[in-house]
Amino acid sequence: MEKKRIDEADFRETGYSYTLSLIAGKYKPIILYCLMEYEPVRFNAMQRYLGRVADKTLSQNLKELERDGLVHREMYPEVPPRVEYTLTPRGASLVAVLDKLCDWGMEHRGDME
Repeated sequence: MEKKRIDEADFRETGYSYTLSLIAGKYKPIILYCLMEYEPVRFNAMQRYLGRVADKTLSQNLKELERDGLVHREMYPEVPPRVEYTLTPRGASLVAVLDKLCDWGMEHRGDME
């Protein structure tokens, strides 16, 4: 088997890079996990779940996840308006990846104690 040469490689062309470009950041993985576990979720409930996150920050992360086709935003014409977030089929396809992260964390959680 021929060894790959790093000087001929471009990380930006990898699937790993693409996946990280969609889910990287402080809140995106947590938002996806929240929706995986509890969908549908309203904005205020998600904000409480995440802890101390500014409205603008959460809103921007949700918009980016929606733009990338991972999250669906449903607005109901009620007074006051109700908005719920769910995973799209594309977002749900990440569940297996997120589950593996959870499994790894549970398995290695006490390693450093």
